[in-house]
Amino acid sequence: MTPKFVKAFEVRAQVDKPTFIGRGEKTGRRQLIYVPSGVTVGFALPFDGELLPDGVDSQVVRPDGRAELSARYGVKLKDGRSFYIQNDGIRTVPPEYVETVLSGGIAPAEVYYCVTKPSFEIFDDSLSILNDRLFITVGTRNPDSIILEYYMIELE
Repeated sequence: MTPKFVKAFEVRAQVDKPTFIGRGEKTGRRQLIYVPSGVTVGFALPFDGELLPDGVDSQVVRPDGRAELSARYGVKLKDGRSFYIQNDGIRTVPPEYVETVLSGGIAPAEVYYCVTKPSFEIFDDSLSILNDRLFITVGTRNPDSIILEYYMIELE
C-alpha cells in the first residue's frame, strides 16, 4: 500500500500579536498568541464551520529561530457538531529571519516551514474519522492570520 495525502479541511484563523512572556539566552523567546476567531472550510471532509473563541497558540522560539508550538482551539461545525484540536509542531525560518522572529516580528509567509501533528477530541461518533486516520497540518503564517491545511493520510 502507498500513502496518499488528501486535503481534508482547512482552518483560516485570525491571530493577535504575540504576547511576550520572556526571553532567555538558552531557552529563547516564550510567547502566547491569542486566536480570537476563524472559520473551517471542508474539502474531503464536510467540515464547514467556525472556530470557537479563546483559542491559543503557545510558542517558544529557540535561539536558532525554530519555534516549537502547541495550539489549542475548538471547532463548531455548521450542523452543530463540535470537536477540539491540539496542534503540536514546529516552524522554522532561514537564518536571515532569525532575529526578526526572536524579536516578535513576522517573516514573509513564503519563507516559513510550518508543519504540525494534530490530535482531536470528538464528542460525536460521526466524527470518528478524526481519530481513525493520521493527519498532518501545513501552516501559512501571515501578519494577522494563519491558514492551516489539514491533510489525512490514506492508503491506496
